[in-house]
This record gives sequence, C-alpha cells and structure tokens, in this order.
Amino acid sequence: MRIQQQQQQVTDVVPSLTWGGDSHRVAAINLEESPNSSDKHDHEDSQKPRWRKFLSFVGPGFLVSMAYIDPGSMETDLQTGASYTFELLWVVLIGFTFALIIQSLAANLGVSTGKHLSELCKFEYPKYVKYCLWLLAEFAVICADIPEVIGTAFALNILFHIPIWAGVLITGLSTLLFLGLQRYGVRKLEMLISVLIMVMAACFFGEMNYVKPPAAAVVKGLFVPKLSGQGAIGSAIALWGSIIVPHNLFFYSALVLSRKVPRSVSAINDACQFHLIGSGFALVVALLINIAIISVSGTICSANNMSDDIANQCNNLSLDSAPFLLKNVLGRSSSTIYAIALLASGQSASITGTYAGQFIMQGFLDLKMRLWIRNLMTRCIAIAPSLIVSIIGGSKGAAQLIIITTMVLAFELPFALIPLLKFSNSNPKMGPHKNSIYIMVISWTLGVALTGFNMYYLISAFVGWLIHNKLPKIANVFIGIIVFPLMLIYVLAILYLTFRKDTAVTFTEPIMVDQPMAQNNMEHGLSNSNEVVEADHIPYSEDLVDIPLPE
Repeated sequence: MRIQQQQQQVTDVVPSLTWGGDSHRVAAINLEESPNSSDKHDHEDSQKPRWRKFLSFVGPGFLVSMAYIDPGSMETDLQTGASYTFELLWVVLIGFTFALIIQSLAANLGVSTGKHLSELCKFEYPKYVKYCLWLLAEFAVICADIPEVIGTAFALNILFHIPIWAGVLITGLSTLLFLGLQRYGVRKLEMLISVLIMVMAACFFGEMNYVKPPAAAVVKGLFVPKLSGQGAIGSAIALWGSIIVPHNLFFYSALVLSRKVPRSVSAINDACQFHLIGSGFALVVALLINIAIISVSGTICSANNMSDDIANQCNNLSLDSAPFLLKNVLGRSSSTIYAIALLASGQSASITGTYAGQFIMQGFLDLKMRLWIRNLMTRCIAIAPSLIVSIIGGSKGAAQLIIITTMVLAFELPFALIPLLKFSNSNPKMGPHKNSIYIMVISWTLGVALTGFNMYYLISAFVGWLIHNKLPKIANVFIGIIVFPLMLIYVLAILYLTFRKDTAVTFTEPIMVDQPMAQNNMEHGLSNSNEVVEADHIPYSEDLVDIPLPE
C-alpha cells in the first residue's frame, strides 16, 4: 500500500481562466515529493548555465528539419540540379530563410499561448471553416507521405532488387516501427534523427568536395534570381513545396510544448530565443545538404567530358538512379550506403508526419488515436496512388508523382501559413509576445509573394495546357467550366483567411503574485510550496502524444 501511495501521481487540469478556452493541457504533480524536495529540484533547474538550458531546446528543430531532407526534397534537388545546374539555388536560399521565419513564428505561438496552431484554429474559425482547414491539413500530411512511400520503395529496390510496386506495399509494414517507439522518449528520437542527418550530410559533402563545383557559379545561383521558362517556374514551386511543408507548422507549434517553460515574460522570451537558435542551426545544416545535393547533381550532369552512360543517367535522374553520384566517394558501396540513408530518411520523415497528423486531428477535432493506427491510416491512403502510378509508370512515373505532390504542398501552404501569420501578429492571441513590425512586414511580404507566385503559375500553366492540348474543343470547354470555378474558390478562400478579423481571445496575462519571494520564484520557474497547485508553468504536453515525453 505504501509503495502504491509513493508511486501515485495526480493530474490536474489547469483552469480555463488561466489558459483560455477549452484547452486540454495537463500539469503532472508528483505527490511523492515533499514541497521542499520540489523546490530543490526547481532551484537546481533554475541555476543551470544558459548553454545547458539551450541544449534542452535543440531537439525539436532537428526533428522538424527532417522534412527538409526527406525523399521528396532529395528528388526535387536531384532533378533541379540535373536540369538547371545552379540556376535555382536562390530558390532554396529564400525558401529556407522563409522556413526559418515561419518556424520561429510557430514556436513562439506554441510557447506564448500554451496551445498549438490547430487548437487555435479550432477556437477561432466557424465550424465549417474549421473542418475545411482540417481536411486540407490531413491532405497535406498524405501528400507529404507519398514521397516517403516511394522513397522507401526505391531504397528496397536498390538493396534487395524488389519491384517498386512490391516495395510500395511493404512500406505499409513500417507502422510496426511505432510499436517499438512508444516505449522511448521524444529526446531519443530527436537524437537518432540528428545522427541520420549528419550521416547524410557527410556523404554529399564528401562528394561535393570531390567533384568541386565552380564556386563562382554556385554563388551566382544563390544570389542572382533567374528563371528560364515555364519549366523552371514549376521546378521552383516544387522546391518551395518540398522546403516549406504545411503540416510542419502544426507539428512544430505542438512539439515545442514538450519543454517546460515558466509562465513569465522573461522565461517565454528565453524559450522563444532558444527555439529560434536551435531550429536555425538545424535549418542551416539542412540548407547546406540541399545545396550540396543540387551542386553535386548539377556539376556531374553538366560536365563536358561525361560518358554516354552518365549522360543517360542524368537525363533520367531520380531517387532510384542517383547512387552513381556518390561513387567517387563511396566506390562500390555507394548504392548500399545511399539506399540505407534513403530508407532512414523516408522512415524518419514518416515519423514526423505521423506526429503532425496526430496533433492536427487532436487540435481540430479533439480526437486521439494510437500512433501506429494513425500511421497505418495515413500510409494506406498514401499507398493507393503510389501503387497505381508505380504499376503503370514504373520508377519514372513514381518519381514524377513525387514532384507533383511537392507542388500540391506548395499550393496548400497558404491554408496553414495565413492563420499562423495572423495569430502571431494578434494581440488577443499573443499579448506582449506578438511579432515586431519588422517581422510582420517581412513574413507577410514573403507569404504574399509566394502565394501570388503559386497562383500565377497555376493559372498560366492551366491556360497554356488548354490552348496547346489536342483534346476536342468541347472537352476543353467542360474542363474549363469545372476548373476555373475551383480556382476562384481557391483565391476567395485565401482572401477570406487573410482579411477575416480574429475574434477569439486566448491569451491571458501571467499570474502576478503579491509576495516578492513568490513572484521571484515564478519568474525563475521555482515552485511556490505554500500552494497546492500553482499554474506558474506553461505545461508541457503529455496529452499530445502517448509516448513518454522528456521529464
């Protein structure tokens, strides 16, 4: 009985007055420790050096950065380098700059409000708008999972010579991985993915050092914008779609809640700075990897003295034919090492996508399901188009499907980006932590430019296809009657989200305590032992996922 009493923990729901709305945030209070013991641990935490506090905030940035070097990103990088050498590197640079800005906004939103983006959307928008945003977010998760399915199938084909369509079916078994992951914490997952990122970086950096791309051409590609025709515009949109992934905004705003943050202005500001630095470092690594992939592909496929075999491979370059790019560094083992890295990349990105889907479903609908069931559901939907295309079009068709899904993600981005920009610039949502005028101008300028660029390409590409296709005129008329209203709905939906006035108030002022000692304790994250339950922390979110989060 005594042992049971010592192990007993109670979970107390923080009052809605404190956290606003119907949030399901929970704060775990361990009754086995005396108040003095709790104070001692909190005091030790508060006395940690700043660099040690920063290290506890590093993981989420690397976990989210997996989306920037997943099979979809690798496919678009490879084809961009083979087709346009270094011409579109500036797209990658701008994309990662914008990704850093909006990722920091998502972190600030989660830390400052104690709620993630999908929860705030549920509180803010009418029922039908909320359901539409939820469906679009789920569709984005599925579109992001299709490259992981195909990338995993390519890796299995390289390693075991399994047909692509069979590899697609086998990827459904990867859900068993989640049964094992549930017994480990999120920190270990973040560490594993960070190691995989570094291994992948080492391979391409080593190859880049061997092929030695012309430095002047690389720098020019990074800082001199250039688009050579409609094909380059489509590739640019695919690059942006692979870099700025909609579901990542929901994911990161929830993932930052796995860190304990005292409910004070200074502590929240520190947490936002730590997340910015951590995600910035992870994104710089991912940016360098993407530049290395494009540079290696562009250098090898634009060489003057390449053989006919390499020229043929460059003309049909895709994920399954890319190992030849690493032969200079890895030799005969290039195919094996590349396939293992591709397999790890696909599985790691699938993990982040599953968590994102869980957060989206719980935030919008207040529903939860086991992670492996959630992964199985998403994977089964993603397998269907991948299987059909791989059977009909083979590896080339599957590679083209990856490009199409990344372009779809680019067109879906405004439906996650606009709510994020509006909420992070909103006094009712953020209080004193809302964006500065400079961040507001930069983020909205980039967001409007990217959305306008997407709409221009969508309309111009469709009109060009209508004019030049060989279908009967009556068929073109019917297609136009169907598609143009859909485009109008797309534009009107974006305008609605942009100009709708926010009404829900979710920010509440931090609790101010009269006693100087109690106020000082709260500012430094210490417990006030005289109170039974003190809502002086933005509670970390054990309720978001059913695996143990960091203690």
